[in-house]
Amino acid sequence: MMDERRKLEQTLNEIQSKMKELEIAYEQYFAGVEKREPQKTRAQVEQSLRHLSCQPIFRTATKFRYQQLATRFQSYKQHWDRILRLMDEGKYHRHLAAAHPGNRPAATAKSQGENSAAASDSAQPSETDRLLSQLMEARAACGLVGPALTREKIDQFLATQKQKVIEKFGDRPVEFQVDTSSGKPQIKVRLKKETSHA
Repeated sequence: MMDERRKLEQTLNEIQSKMKELEIAYEQYFAGVEKREPQKTRAQVEQSLRHLSCQPIFRTATKFRYQQLATRFQSYKQHWDRILRLMDEGKYHRHLAAAHPGNRPAATAKSQGENSAAASDSAQPSETDRLLSQLMEARAACGLVGPALTREKIDQFLATQKQKVIEKFGDRPVEFQVDTSSGKPQIKVRLKKETSHA
């Protein structure tokens, strides 16, 4: 039993490592550094997760870790596929990274004005990523199963809310946070606390 648990933990470690490798590979591909999409690595991760989904996982902490990895991978896939569609449609511009292969797109976006939105796809971590991570943790803490909101749903929600925020608060700084006070994780907006300087 102990050997099976160790083997399972090792498999999860390998999946986590592969996912990080895959995330970097896609960033490089979208930035124009790599010329080929990392389809082979993606297929390996997908196969490993699918294989584990058919196995009974009795330890709660291990099951939680697997669910986190599976949910994160699903979110990544949707994000990558969205950018791939934009590339196919000619709507995704990656000349920033191609011109500066040593820099991350986020680092050059500030000086590029209207092109900063395209570069922000590779910026880490984005507000959407932060909220998605908080939602997954909050759902697990509340004992909820199944995937959290998708990256696209959160993007749509933020776009809608930001317009309402402008109407309600004007240009005052606000922040989005995950709230669980109702027993179910929700994204809420609140005014940022002003910090006083001595």
